Amino acid sequence: MITFRNITLRRGDKVLLDSTSAAFVPGARIGVVGANGCGKSTLFSVLAGETHTDGGDIEMPPRQTLSRVFQETDASPRPAIDYVLDGDPELRAAEAEIIAAEAADDGERLAHAHEVFNSMDGWAARARAATVMDGLGFASTDIDRPVAEFSGGWRMRLNLAHALMRRADLLLLDEPTNHLDLDAVMWLERWLAGFRGTLFLISHDRELLDGTATEILHFDAGKLKQYSGNYSDFEVARAMALSQQAAAFKRQQRQIEKLQSFVDRFRAKATKARQAQSRIKALERMERIAPAHVDSPFSFSFRESAAGPDPVLALEDCRAGYGDHVVLDGIKMSIREGARIGLLGRNGAGKSTLIQLINGGIAPLAGTRTEGRGLSIGYFAQHQLETLDPQSSPLMHMLRLDPRVREQELRDYLGGFAFVGDMALAPVDRFSGGEKARLALALLIWRRPNLLLLDEPTNHLDIDMREALTEALQEYQGALVLVSHDRHLLRTTCDEFLLVANGQVAEYDGDLDDYRQFLSTRQSNAPNNTADARPKGQSRKEERREAAKSRQSGTGRRRPIEKRSGALEKDIARLGADLQRIDGQLADTGFYGDGTSDAVRKALSERAKLAEALAAMENEWMEVLSQLEAMGPDA
Repeated sequence: MITFRNITLRRGDKVLLDSTSAAFVPGARIGVVGANGCGKSTLFSVLAGETHTDGGDIEMPPRQTLSRVFQETDASPRPAIDYVLDGDPELRAAEAEIIAAEAADDGERLAHAHEVFNSMDGWAARARAATVMDGLGFASTDIDRPVAEFSGGWRMRLNLAHALMRRADLLLLDEPTNHLDLDAVMWLERWLAGFRGTLFLISHDRELLDGTATEILHFDAGKLKQYSGNYSDFEVARAMALSQQAAAFKRQQRQIEKLQSFVDRFRAKATKARQAQSRIKALERMERIAPAHVDSPFSFSFRESAAGPDPVLALEDCRAGYGDHVVLDGIKMSIREGARIGLLGRNGAGKSTLIQLINGGIAPLAGTRTEGRGLSIGYFAQHQLETLDPQSSPLMHMLRLDPRVREQELRDYLGGFAFVGDMALAPVDRFSGGEKARLALALLIWRRPNLLLLDEPTNHLDIDMREALTEALQEYQGALVLVSHDRHLLRTTCDEFLLVANGQVAEYDGDLDDYRQFLSTRQSNAPNNTADARPKGQSRKEERREAAKSRQSGTGRRRPIEKRSGALEKDIARLGADLQRIDGQLADTGFYGDGTSDAVRKALSERAKLAEALAAMENEWMEVLSQLEAMGPDA
């Protein structure tokens, strides 16, 4: 067990945690969430033994092996795969013992050393390291490159691979996806789901938390609160707790008002002074319930853009690259008004190059790029954060962008991005990466683009800001092209996907679940193969029809499947109605009444069972529809 007993953590004068406790069983995978600056990384430093608590204590299992990602890497001439293998010190010790035994010409010692080496499957260690590197996006040609040749982002990937190679009982990961692309995030999720030790994971990626966490540790107003299940389960439980808290707060406020009214009326009367004093003491002793602050600090939307052309932009037989280096060729795409396109593909495949071509940042090496009349492009990429004036405030940036607008209107707008009070007047050089990203997005949105190009917009953004951006993009009326490793953002904002691979750009006839399955198969069976998920020009419909030709079909085979489809539709409608009924019950604060915990628990349990059954039925129904579609029209 890992046990926190009444721990207190401070950063300077700020109290991060105040006498709070928690306990974790071995093998738990804990998602750690909370607002930026609440103390998550400080807690990791305590767990790693780098700092101490300011009160209380943490009990850890003896002889526990811990692994954590280094934040910096020396510019070493050491081959990358050797650096990754260094993450397994037991393996390196076994290798050193073999060398020492051979040098001493000690046969018995050498035999024992080989036995230890074999017991840890040492001969397959290099293959394991190569698999981890492949999953994190390294090409086969990168394996033996010196560490010094890699950029900062790729060195962070090497540090992650180094940490994953260790035979750890406790793994601490602090925002491991910041430097990963979508393919690598999906691989990491599968790896973490199979990790047998205890995992503490700080992440703002809700789908990663959903896919890996068995419980959530929430930093909430100086306390640690544990929730069983993944992030989605946490959201439901948190909403219920906040509803109960809101009801309790209202009851307490009525009680306080009643006591205070008595005190105010009778404090000066001698005959009632004693009773008044007792009520004053009751007020002082009362543990105040905080109001349920559920609103995000972020609230913004895209300003209505000018009517866009249709098509917005067209690329015809374009070749894209830099100088003599061709990255993509034969690009044919037409971005229609209101299109919502997500770009998929391995890191380095050319997604950012394609966005640069669409943006006009690079000219096509061949072919034509045609803009529609009245096109207004809004482009966001991480390097744009460097273009912000470090000595100017958010308000000054806005005034330069639109000097005709009243200052108060600009301050109200910036408030939606949590630049309020003195922060709207503070110089940018004091800001964190997330705060700079929020400002860059605010400046972009103010320009009212009718074509929005977003290249990894969620880097450095916390969950609240990501959710606010998702909601704003859902209401955005212009055309959108998005590159992101945040699957929740992709799922909720994109209607279609393009796959960038092998120097080509092609329509991807599938969703993110299909893409996940493709990556799993590719990474398991053919490392470093960046081939498309299906033969060029073949769609999912064509695949199913091809498969249907090899099977006997006919009316007799089709009818039972159609019957099952109809039955599933009825069951889905019934379960959906039941789920809607319970959701309405849970949304009613009056349901929580005077602490009817048994009724609440029963309703939540029933809701969880219904949601699970509904999801299973919908999956089966989709599979049945796929079978019918594969059979073709009924003869």
